[in-house]
Parts: sequence; C-alpha cells; structure tokens
Amino acid sequence: MAANLRDLTLYLVVLIIVSTLGPLQFGFHLAELNAPEDVITCRKTSISSTISNLLSYVKNSSNDVDCIPMTRPQFATVSAIFTIGGLFGALIAGPFTSARGRWLSMQLTAAFYIVGSLVETLSHSVPVLSTGRFLTGVGAGASTVIVPLYISEIAPPAQRGLFGAFTQISINLGILISQTLGYFLSHDSAWRWILGSGVVVAAAQGFGLLLAPESPKWTASAKGDVAQARRTLQRIRGKNANIDEEVESWGQGSGRPTSEEESLLHSVEDRMEGLLRRDTSSRSNSPSPSTSSRPHPHKASKPHLGFVQVLKDSNTRPAIIAVVGIMFAQQLCGINSIIMYSVSLFRDLLPPSFSSGLLTICISIINLGTTTACSPLPDKFGRKACLLASTIGQGLSSLVLALSIMFGVKILSAIAALFFVAFFAVGLGPVPFILASELVGEEAVGATQSWALGASYVATFLVAFGFPVVNEALNRALGGAGWVYFIFAGMAAFWALFIVKIVPETKGKASVDEVWGRTRRVD
Repeated sequence: MAANLRDLTLYLVVLIIVSTLGPLQFGFHLAELNAPEDVITCRKTSISSTISNLLSYVKNSSNDVDCIPMTRPQFATVSAIFTIGGLFGALIAGPFTSARGRWLSMQLTAAFYIVGSLVETLSHSVPVLSTGRFLTGVGAGASTVIVPLYISEIAPPAQRGLFGAFTQISINLGILISQTLGYFLSHDSAWRWILGSGVVVAAAQGFGLLLAPESPKWTASAKGDVAQARRTLQRIRGKNANIDEEVESWGQGSGRPTSEEESLLHSVEDRMEGLLRRDTSSRSNSPSPSTSSRPHPHKASKPHLGFVQVLKDSNTRPAIIAVVGIMFAQQLCGINSIIMYSVSLFRDLLPPSFSSGLLTICISIINLGTTTACSPLPDKFGRKACLLASTIGQGLSSLVLALSIMFGVKILSAIAALFFVAFFAVGLGPVPFILASELVGEEAVGATQSWALGASYVATFLVAFGFPVVNEALNRALGGAGWVYFIFAGMAAFWALFIVKIVPETKGKASVDEVWGRTRRVD
C-alpha cells in the first residue's frame, strides 16, 4: 500500500483535495447552526462565559442586538430545510452529471454554496435564512452524489476504496471546522462570520476546479472521445504509468493513436507540458483535430438510465435495493442520535465544568480521527466485511449504551458512545458512498447515486426528528432512560442480515457482471 501511494502524482492529490471541498461544505453547513443556536435565536449573547469575558474588551458599545427571534419549532424548520435542499440536489444531480459531466456539475455546486452562504450571512428573518439553508443544501446534496463518482473515476483502481473514504472524511472535517468556529464565534454578531466562511470555501472550490479536467471515464463513455479520455488519464496517472488495462475496462476501445498521431502528440506534449490550457482542452466539448477526421474505434456507448429506469431494469434493480438498504442502515443504526444530540446525552455523564461546546468539538475530532484511520480497511478486507463489522459493532455498542444508561454506569455510557462512533467509521460511514458507484455500470451510476443520497436524506429525517420524540415517549412510558438504544440494537441486527443476504462484495471484481455473478473471470 505504501509503495502504491508513493506512485500517486501530485496532480491527482490536488484533484482529490479540490473535489472533496464539496463534501467538506456539506459537513460544514450541516453543523453550522449547532453551536450558535442560542445566539442566533436571541436567547443568549454568547454560548461561553469565558469567551464572552475575553471579548468584553473589544465589544461594540452599540445596544443593537444582531439576532433573528424565532421559536424552537421555527429553528428546527430552518435547520431541517437544509436536508430538504440536500434531497432535491441529490435527486437532480445524478441524471445531470451523467448527461453533462462531472466538471460542470461540481462548478454548479460551488455556485449554490456561494449564493446560499451569502444569503444566510446577510439574512435578518426566518424566511431569508431558510432560503439560504435550502440553497446550500442543494449544493451539498449534489456534491455528495457527484464527488464520489469523480473520485472513483480518477483514482487508481487499487486505491479507489481508500480515496472513496475521503468523501466521509471531508464531511467530518467540515463538521469539525464548523464546530470549532462555532465555539469561538458564537457571540453577539460574530455568528455571521461562521456562515460567511462558507463563501470562502466555495470560492476556493470554484477556482480550484479551473485546474481540474473532466472525468476521463465519462469523456470516453458519454462523449465517445476515447483518445482524449486516454490523454487525460495519462496526465493524471503520470507519463510513465501503464493505463492500458484501465482504459480497456471502459469498454470503449483502447483509445491509442496511430503511429503518425502518436508522433505528433509526443511533439505537442513536449512543448505544452505544464501549461494550464492543457487542462482547458481536456474539458472542451470540441473533438481534437487528431480524432475528428475519422470515427473513433469504440463500442457504441449505452444510453444513460434515469431515476425510474434503473428501478425497472432487471439488471440494475438489485443494485438499487442494495444501495438504498445500506443507506438506510447508515442512518437507522442511530449515528445521528450521537452526532446531533451528544450534548444532551453527555450532560449527565461528564463533569459539569466541561463545556458542551468543547465536548462537541471532542466528538467531532474522534469521528474524524477514526474515519481517517479506518479509510484503508475497505480495500484491505473488502466492502462487505467492513459493513458487517461496522453494523454489528454499532449494535453491540447500542446494547451496552442502553444498559449503562438504564443502570447509571456513567463512564461505561461515555465509552459505549465513543465506540458507537468509532464502529460507524469502520464501514457504515465510508462504504455506502463507495458501493453506489461499484454496483452498476456507467450508464446507471448517476441515477444510482441519486437513489442512494435520496434514501440517506429520508433516513436522516427519520432519526433527526424521531429520536427525541421516541426517546422521550419510551422513557415516560417505561421509566428511566436509554430504552431507545434497544431499538437501535435491533435495527443493527436487521441490517446485518440484510447485508449478508442482499449486498454483494465488489472488492477484486473486474466488472459489474462479475459483482452480481452474471459472468466469471477467466484469469
């Protein structure tokens, strides 16, 4: 693994960093209202007495209060509308990126982020703040569809699982950045700087994408320009890398130029190497002079399947069922009960002197650290094995958490919660994003990603709104606390069986047909 990573080009690393700024903003905007809630809603002027005292020397003498009065239901609506925007973005992103390409799609997400962040920052009413949240949600939902596709199509085959985990890592990094800014800026009118920071990140994404090429796989499959796709892939992999097998896996021919064309290309590349217009030419919609005068030696590309078509098609329907199932498993095993309600959960488990804002940052650090540490596991042990380990681990953690809360073993409750988050990072965090692009062919990837993210947002709604209601109802009816985690433990058992029976392994499989057992390898 270490030797393979050393072979990665700097260009590829830059592309991965720039593209993952999209999911990073998903995590950022998801958590941006968590810390400053009381300040934004006019309940407090600061969430921390320490920060308030430190900043008392530089406070504006004006008596104007910069906040937006709203009730808790109104604030819940403002928070939740981000998810509605995310669902909308996820549904439209798949077909759009299949038809128009990954590069344009990522640029549009940056535009949504910029406009949405500006509207949020300048808002002075609930409707305007909600509009900004919806727009950033659209960008977030689209990003979590498009970016995993782009990464899977530019990353080396042997490291696709590793780089696929970068989507979840970047989301967690965004959450951590947002929570950290929230701790220091949740006072007076400074909360607007938290929201305005999204403009800076989105602008960096937009400018960074000017250096990025279109996905070579999409160029070959959708545009039929295999020669251009091959040149783009060679630049990403490095001049001396052997890309023949990877190009052949696209099923569109080798894309190799004739001897005369190859001589011309080498001459041109020697003069043009390092110039940014090579990246621009890789995104051009016009065919290159060397290939436009003769037909491309490739197979006819399959027509792209839409959102409903993938469900009707007998070859893609099992993949949709599997992907939707694991996306529901990702949320219904209860991760957001910890991520979203950890402050209230830990309030009675740790010393009162420990700030809830600091505690939230600690949880975010643990989530990011375990996700990063576990990112190589899907490539080493397989996607299905990681999903099973993650689901079973979360189920056992839920059981321990329920019992420890019921019997008042505070330290065990805290440890169980931390293990709960750690097991999520083993498989349920990163693997669903990887599988959504590995269970179907290129013609159905976009629509499958939309199904996946749509299911994820629906399941997130169920947990985000259902957990506090069900938790309170069970505690009132049965007495005590912690009963809801027995439900999460049962959910984990159900989804573990689902994974065993329905979800296939994709690691080491050369094609989608092999994944589903429709063909056998001869090597």
